[in-house]
Amino acid sequence: MMIIISGPSGVGKDSVLRELKKRNLPIYHVVTANTRPPRPDEKEGVDYYFVTKHKFEKMIADDELLEYSHVYKDYKGVPKSEVRKAIESDKDVILRLDVQGAEKIKKMYPFAISIFLMPPNQETWMRRLGKRKQQGEHDLETRIATFKEEMQKANAFDYIVINAQDELSDTVDVITSIINAEHHKSSQTPITV
Repeated sequence: MMIIISGPSGVGKDSVLRELKKRNLPIYHVVTANTRPPRPDEKEGVDYYFVTKHKFEKMIADDELLEYSHVYKDYKGVPKSEVRKAIESDKDVILRLDVQGAEKIKKMYPFAISIFLMPPNQETWMRRLGKRKQQGEHDLETRIATFKEEMQKANAFDYIVINAQDELSDTVDVITSIINAEHHKSSQTPITV
């Protein structure tokens, strides 16, 4: 199966993904590429492929990306080669994407299971985002406006899961239950790139 985990910036997508990996589920995380600098806790090839804008634009020109978006002055995208590796692994394919990317992949693969992570409220989200301490005031205003737009798109996803503060394990339990239930559907659609 293809599983999309999405939601606004700062909602905890990376934390959820790390916890899913710790549980040794039969999943293959598709590592996406982006042009922003890595955060202190991020590793090349594990969390993202960190590339220059020039390299990313070459990937676009060479048709190496399944989808890509321009988000907060940087590019983000899904390398086709990563999706092929995921399919060959014979495991569930997990894509951690921003809302723009999730919308594009869902159009290409309507059978993909889409999960929208959301904070319990905007105040919790603002605290999480503030912990990153990398936004200027102007950037924070842009992120707040984007957050509001993205929250309005939540109902387009198959599932909405609240990622409450200090309840990561519960959030991942819900996502694991969704994946298990989806495996029991009467029909499945194979993934191709």
